[in-house]
Amino acid sequence: MPKPSRRSGNLPAEVTSFVGRRHELAEARKRLTVARLVSLVGPGGVGKTRLAIRVAADLGRGFPDGVRLIELAELQDPALVGNAVVAALDLRDQAAIEPVALIRSYLKDKELLLVLDNCEHVLDTAARLVSDVMRAAPGVRVIATSREPLSVAGEHVLPVPPLQLPSPQVREPLTRLRQNEAVRLFTERAAASGGFGLTVSNQEAVVDLCRRLDGLPLAIELAAVRTRVLSPEQVRDRLDDRFALLTGGSRAALPRHQTLRATIGWSYDLLAPAERTLFTRLCVFAGRFTLADVEAVCCSGDLPAAGALDLLSSLLDKSLVIKQDAGDAVCYRLHETMREYARLKLREAGEEDAVERRCAGHYEARCRAFAAEGRYRLVEWLAWMELEVDNVRAVLRGRMDQDDPGRGIDLATSLIWFWVTRATAEGVRCLDELLVRDAEPVAHPWAYFVRGFLAVLQGDPAAALPALERGVAAARAAGQPDALSQSLAMASIAANMAGDRVSSRRLLDEARGLADGLDDPGATLMTHQARALNGFLDGDLELVGSVASLGATLSREVGDLYSLEMMLMNQGFAALMSRDRATVRRRSADRPPTRRPVGTVLSARRAGLLCGPVARAAAGSAARRGDGEPARRSGGHHQRGNGSGVLACHHGGDGGTRPVEIRVGVQGRAAAEQRCRSAARPPRGRPSRRRGFRSWEPRNTREARGRCRATPG
Repeated sequence: MPKPSRRSGNLPAEVTSFVGRRHELAEARKRLTVARLVSLVGPGGVGKTRLAIRVAADLGRGFPDGVRLIELAELQDPALVGNAVVAALDLRDQAAIEPVALIRSYLKDKELLLVLDNCEHVLDTAARLVSDVMRAAPGVRVIATSREPLSVAGEHVLPVPPLQLPSPQVREPLTRLRQNEAVRLFTERAAASGGFGLTVSNQEAVVDLCRRLDGLPLAIELAAVRTRVLSPEQVRDRLDDRFALLTGGSRAALPRHQTLRATIGWSYDLLAPAERTLFTRLCVFAGRFTLADVEAVCCSGDLPAAGALDLLSSLLDKSLVIKQDAGDAVCYRLHETMREYARLKLREAGEEDAVERRCAGHYEARCRAFAAEGRYRLVEWLAWMELEVDNVRAVLRGRMDQDDPGRGIDLATSLIWFWVTRATAEGVRCLDELLVRDAEPVAHPWAYFVRGFLAVLQGDPAAALPALERGVAAARAAGQPDALSQSLAMASIAANMAGDRVSSRRLLDEARGLADGLDDPGATLMTHQARALNGFLDGDLELVGSVASLGATLSREVGDLYSLEMMLMNQGFAALMSRDRATVRRRSADRPPTRRPVGTVLSARRAGLLCGPVARAAAGSAARRGDGEPARRSGGHHQRGNGSGVLACHHGGDGGTRPVEIRVGVQGRAAAEQRCRSAARPPRGRPSRRRGFRSWEPRNTREARGRCRATPG
């Protein structure tokens, strides 16, 4: 950005380049055209002073009487604020009148821009002075910088965020990466410190470094100084002790801007005792948190929950906490740098272990409720999990690192519906790490059920069967018929996937016998699903349709959206194989009106559960009919042929349909299956809404008619 051509008043010249802030500059200029007081508010080290001076320099020509900067950072006595303004205005402070009266008298007919920098520690006095000036001098406008608003009439608050961050996933071209605000600031300051240059080999370290420093300009500049003696990779790797690393700023800077710790400590020291207590305790949240979380984790006898809202609001006003909107919910978080500082203070107070225990207990209780209620309130609980996932993962990792894996196993098991619908591979990794150390399998039958369930979803019967066998044995030993019934039914599905139909039927018969004697919708629905798969393999489409109809009815009655989608898919497959187009369309329209599919079987990533068994059934059905007629539309997923038959694929990963037809011969099965997997990609059409659910319409006739065909090998 070009340097302003003219500076008026007492504004200092810029000695380093001004990086980024195009949006904030434009917004500040815009607001000063309609408001007489604009407060630039943000955390320490975010660049409020540089921004205020740049805005004032840009607008200086519009004020005949110039621009005046009043620096308040070094004032210790709030009573001296008026004297600082008098000095900045070059007034003689010898009259026997109060400084504020002298200021009002001088400014009453002036057209001038005042910049009050660093108001937070003299906030009340600065607010009163600004209010007096605005009433007495209609031609005066004010830019204030502070870590919280002045809260006076007519104030427009402009939050100053950290610099724009580079993407963590995409390895961008260097020319594009150099345009990123945080990266540009680091590279320019590092180059000035010792001839640093951004290259392909160090760009990953620079991106990580900027992101871990939250885009805070002061922190980035202090890190850049360290490149005199360290590589970017070494600087990044030492950020775990960032407050010892990020020191040695400019000697000309204010003392509190020479180290990162001093900058944040300045804000911390201005807090009231109760605000300090809450701020330090907030560090136990690894990600976003809500007011309810704060009340449960951070509040105790010395910090009543009734006052949490006011304290949290105050920390938000002081730019120490960030507010975020997450759908219909409001949540909060700390920048990583603020969290690390709060952690140090919590440790100094001797409260770290106690607050960590409360945090872990809170999330374990919430996850137990998720396990108990999630199946029947899945959309609501998945929304909660997506908001709190970083906190839950942090607690789970803490339990996994303990010598006794029992509590970790319980927590991982309670996340069954998150693993099933959102993070199957992650669930597998966590459970494998925990269960290998399980000294009491009999205490965790559900854990082995969940592990087997996830393996079934991944299409891995070799992993599913041993886990489910352990689950069956543990459930028998523990006397838990509900866990035993569902483990047997899931083992029946896994045996089917492995081609062992005899064992599958035996397991299913026992599961049904148990489920019939239980008042447990989950056990009943699991046996319905296993019966539907057996029906496909036996070619008994009438049985599939009737069982799936019973399952769909029960799913609706109890509010089980996941099972409902599975049952509707079963009905759709059966209708597809029976060439009943009307039923296929009806099943597709019956899908629950959720904004995002909750059932894994409708996602292309979860093709393993039904692809193989249904494809074999389709092949057998076609062989018995003696034809290879390609199937038409399906309300469900993918079918893969195992002989002379057909393969139909309907992608439903985003709630819609995309037909792919494949003719399959006996020797062409592998090629056809590979083509089906290739077809399981997000549809390219445009989104639309019909009948209350999300679908995809093709862009054109060619796409609508597109077919993938596999000829016999």
